[in-house]
Amino acid sequence: MNQADVSKLVSQLRIKVNPRLRRFSNPNGPAGRLDKLRKTVTGLIKHERIELNYPRADEARMYAERLISDAIRYGDCHRTTMEMADFWIIEKQLIHKLFKVLVPRFQDCNTSYTRLYKVPSPYPIIYKREDCYRKAVLELRGNPYPSLLPDKQYNKNIIHNILLEEAKKEYRMQKYAEVVANTEEKGKCQTDSPDEKLETSSDISSKPESNKDEHTT
Repeated sequence: MNQADVSKLVSQLRIKVNPRLRRFSNPNGPAGRLDKLRKTVTGLIKHERIELNYPRADEARMYAERLISDAIRYGDCHRTTMEMADFWIIEKQLIHKLFKVLVPRFQDCNTSYTRLYKVPSPYPIIYKREDCYRKAVLELRGNPYPSLLPDKQYNKNIIHNILLEEAKKEYRMQKYAEVVANTEEKGKCQTDSPDEKLETSSDISSKPESNKDEHTT
C-alpha cells in the first residue's frame, strides 16, 4: 500500500494538531481528563458556541473536528464511527443532530468546521503564562448566533453613520467660515497697510523740518 492509499484511510483535519496532548490537572487522572473533553465536545455540538479556557478549547477542538470529519466521510451506517460518536457525545439525542444537521451543513465545506477565538484578557495581566488562564470562544461554523468579528463593511444608512456624516458637514462648514473670516481680515490688513506707510513716511519727513525751525528760532 503506497502513501496515497494510506492517506485515504485517515481523515485529513484542516486545523493544526498539537503533537503533544495537554495534561489537565484533574483528581481523577486520565479518566477525568477524558470526561472534561467529552463534556466540552457535547456542549459544542449542543450549543454550537461555548466559552471556556483556551487550553481546554484548543484540545477539544481537535476531537470535534475528527468526529465531524468521520461522520461526513463514513455516515451513520459505519460501525466504528457510530461507536466513536457514542463515546464522545454524552447526550445521546445529539447523535441525531450530528448526522442529520451537522453533516449536511459541512458536506461541501472546504475549511475547518470550527472557529476558535481568544477573548481579550482584562488589564492588567498578572499571569506569567497568559494562555493558561485566558478565555476562548469555540464555535461551529454556520451557527445561528451573531458574528463575533466586527462588521467592517460601511453602511451609510445606519443611524450612527448618518449622524456622523452630519456632524462632519457641520464641522467642515465651521472651518470654512473660519478660513473665510481669516482671509477677509488679511485682505483688510493688506489694503490698510499702504496708507499707514504713507502716514508714517509723512510724519518722518515732517519731523526734521520742525527741528530745523526750532534751531532757527
